[in-house]
Amino acid sequence: MDELSKIYSPKEIEDKWYQDWENNGYFSATMDEEKPNYSIVIPPPNVTGILHMGHVLNNTIQDTIIRFKRMSGYNTLWQPGTDHAGIATQNKVERKLAEQGLKKEDLGREKFLEKVWEWKDEHGGLITNQLRKLGASLDWERERFTMDEGLSDSVKEIFVKLYNDDLIYQGEYMVNWCPRCGTALADDEVDHEEKKGSLWHIKYPIKDSDENFVIATTRPETMLGDTGVAVNPDDERYKHLIGKTVILPLVGREIPIFADEYVDMEFGTGVVKMTPAHDPNDFEIGKKHDLEIINIMTEDGKINELGEKYQGLDRFEARKAIIEDLKTKGILVKTEEHIHKVGGCYRCDTVVEPRVSKQWFVKMKPLAEKALEVVRNGQVKIVPKRWEKVYYNWLENIRDWCISRQIWWGHRIPAYYGPDNHMFVARNPEEAAQQAEAHYGEKVNLTQETDVLDTWFSSALWPFSTLGWPDKTKELEMFYPTATLVTGADILFFWVARMIMMGLYEMEEIPFETVYLHGIVRDENGKKMSKSLGNSPDPLKLIDEYGADAIRFTMLYNTSQGQDVHFSEKLIEMGRNFANKTWNVSRFVLMNLEGFDIKSVGKNELKLELVDKWIFSKFNKTAKDVAAKLDKNTLDEAAKSVYEFLRGDFCDWYVEMAKVRLYNAEDEVSKKTAQYVLWTILESSLRLLHPFMPFLTEEIWQKLGAEGKTIMLESFPLCQEELVDEDAEKAFEYIQTVISSVRNIRAEIGISPAKPVNMIVRTSDALELKALQDNRGFLLNLAKLETLEVGENLEKPKQAGFRVAKNSELYVPLTGLLDSEAEIKKINVQMEKIQKDLDKVTAKLSNEKFTSKAPAQIIEREKRIQKEYQDKIDKLQENLKNFL
Repeated sequence: MDELSKIYSPKEIEDKWYQDWENNGYFSATMDEEKPNYSIVIPPPNVTGILHMGHVLNNTIQDTIIRFKRMSGYNTLWQPGTDHAGIATQNKVERKLAEQGLKKEDLGREKFLEKVWEWKDEHGGLITNQLRKLGASLDWERERFTMDEGLSDSVKEIFVKLYNDDLIYQGEYMVNWCPRCGTALADDEVDHEEKKGSLWHIKYPIKDSDENFVIATTRPETMLGDTGVAVNPDDERYKHLIGKTVILPLVGREIPIFADEYVDMEFGTGVVKMTPAHDPNDFEIGKKHDLEIINIMTEDGKINELGEKYQGLDRFEARKAIIEDLKTKGILVKTEEHIHKVGGCYRCDTVVEPRVSKQWFVKMKPLAEKALEVVRNGQVKIVPKRWEKVYYNWLENIRDWCISRQIWWGHRIPAYYGPDNHMFVARNPEEAAQQAEAHYGEKVNLTQETDVLDTWFSSALWPFSTLGWPDKTKELEMFYPTATLVTGADILFFWVARMIMMGLYEMEEIPFETVYLHGIVRDENGKKMSKSLGNSPDPLKLIDEYGADAIRFTMLYNTSQGQDVHFSEKLIEMGRNFANKTWNVSRFVLMNLEGFDIKSVGKNELKLELVDKWIFSKFNKTAKDVAAKLDKNTLDEAAKSVYEFLRGDFCDWYVEMAKVRLYNAEDEVSKKTAQYVLWTILESSLRLLHPFMPFLTEEIWQKLGAEGKTIMLESFPLCQEELVDEDAEKAFEYIQTVISSVRNIRAEIGISPAKPVNMIVRTSDALELKALQDNRGFLLNLAKLETLEVGENLEKPKQAGFRVAKNSELYVPLTGLLDSEAEIKKINVQMEKIQKDLDKVTAKLSNEKFTSKAPAQIIEREKRIQKEYQDKIDKLQENLKNFL
């Protein structure tokens, strides 16, 4: 049996074992029809991405679950892949070109896309390699990319089907436009943030009248595109003006005054200017009243030729110039500070500009109805449950999804236009050409739509497109629907809801059974981590310093289901300390197994003692508890359960007690039994710990000489109910209490742990007497006792440290060592505490309301508790006499 090195060094084992696992195909999904199936699709990281702490949490959760299921006998598939991240990736390549003084237009579409693919091939694998450093056991042989050939085919297939089912349409609508990215954004791709701004009050003169309207606006530059002024039809102040016109300041254009219930008479002056080309509400009202739509901005946020003297100015520069001109002409009435919500692009934070544009949309209400139903009826469970209300609210108020983007990198929309702009939607140019020939009666040249699809469109198909759809593959048959989706709540709408909608639409089945929404990783002050704030550590540096296992265990241990994580580097010390302790205790076990061979040990050669029965019982109950918690996705509780068993029960107690037997050459049976139990519990505990800390457990397990190729393909420990022994646990807990009591007396009195003391135990309890006699050697050694007297009628020493353990009185004679006054004070404090508990129980039993209504067994229980408290006080009072 090989020894472990003296120092635990994660660097020396982590890369080695990951390479071994991957080279041997241990992550590959099995396709055994006799086994149950379990699959997870990874939230595909952006191809531009690098590992951050959110990825660490997300992928650690997934890996722990998938390793547990793999060890539990499932066909497991953890589907890897990356997202092409249309806007973000194009921005990366455009910035690279800008360094050479080039724009994408200088290259043309085809050449530019070649550059993007080159960038992807060079940099796109960065994050997947980083996930390997974390220990993520993804089935890399099945890795997909949202723009690989198969997934591109699936996108075209679903687009054509949605179009033919009248769920995709094209139209001129108000959209959110990012001037920097040069593309439309969906409503949920706009991040709204409250910001300080101004409210400018401007005079609008009424034609052929001495009257003026005073109209307030937060965006004076848009007044260049005003085409109407609205008042409420019930507003007595303005009824006489409905139907007249105002003269648009700075422009001189006449625009109509009309009435609409939309106008709030109580807000501002009760008059609203209408700019249908630059405000979504104005756009809807403008359609209703047939207002002219005047777009006064270019795609990059500059004033166009319709802005006359302001042409060419950036929108914010134009704002300053317009305000100055309004002041000069005396028509700026006043300026007020104003807090309002400003929308920013979720990719680059640029302030979005509402813009009327011809775009492609998906009708969402028909798809949303089914997606609502499957969560309401429990087919899809959202964990934590509180997020269901948020999900319902979004889907019940859903708007159509703008899926077109005015960029080059992405899935080009499969629509083709003939010479007269007649449109043909088809899976490929050949199919479009056939449609066109049938329509025109001859072959014609077609031009493909230049827009591409929103990145989230292809991601919405992820659970089934990655499994080979539209082909009917074996993977699709076995692993769809997937089991669990692990993701952040921030993409519940971007991705999760849309996957549910598309899965039900195309596959007529839910895409996953459980949605596990974890929290956000924040710094220790509660701020969201970001590079710009400088509070986001580099996970790779942390892995280099602490090891992946320490970080994984720390993140799981400290992450309650659905709660945000307040992360600091100090937290990792706990994970590192636990890894070190596990390593060191394993090293001790291995060093004390010389000459021991687990394969040659016969059960009849062993003699299990109380401590052996106790540790087997504790282990099996822990195994059952951990499996149950992993099944419920309460990973923090599962991690705590493993931690408490290994660090506490095994390391602090069993191993310490085993030393007494290992170093006792006279009793070979006891020694061999201790070796057998040490090996068995350690090997089983490593399997229990493996999903949480894969590298450490593999290295130790291999050194133990267990049969099998790798721990990750061994079975997860099952609870052997026949080894659960409640009596052994109670008896051993009593021994633990005795030992802890002696140690506490030492500590309180200030006696050195190395100095032997005497102990007297008075008890008439037969089970306690037997436990003391059977474990005398352990007690002498671990409690560091010189003598141990056990009996029913032993004389109490006059001055002694005293404790009550179950039904026993423990005395450590302290003559010459004791400060009598201090001990009297301690006994009085202890009695005072117990007296308070006794008073509560006595009051309850004296309360007629309680005794008349409580069941008999409850009253009996309270009476037993009352007696236990009184017995303890009696014993403490008796002991107090020794010091008076």
